[in-house]
Amino acid sequence: MTGLLLMIYILIFIIFALVAFAVMQIKLAGMKVKDFWSFIEANQMLDKLYRFARQYENMSPQEQVIYLAEAEKIFKAFDNVPNELWEEEYQKYKEVLKKYNDIRMIRWASN
Repeated sequence: MTGLLLMIYILIFIIFALVAFAVMQIKLAGMKVKDFWSFIEANQMLDKLYRFARQYENMSPQEQVIYLAEAEKIFKAFDNVPNELWEEEYQKYKEVLKKYNDIRMIRWASN
């Protein structure tokens, strides 16, 4: 029983040490943990918007507004982290940005 309890304490210590190490690495990279977390969430949303941009050629006005708002959140989150972190996602980012600009031009021309 004490061996099992000791093993649980060791595992908990290892988990806290890994979290502390990750936070230290994020801070050493010159980022805030909040910015890094926003980047992770934005990266997941980038995947969704990328699929959406490729599937839907003509969006309704409501879909366009939602797309623009979500894309702006992604752009802001990606601006807060170094480019080296998201080099692999650049193509998706570029595609979402292209669709974002297309929608803005369509909405500007219609006004």
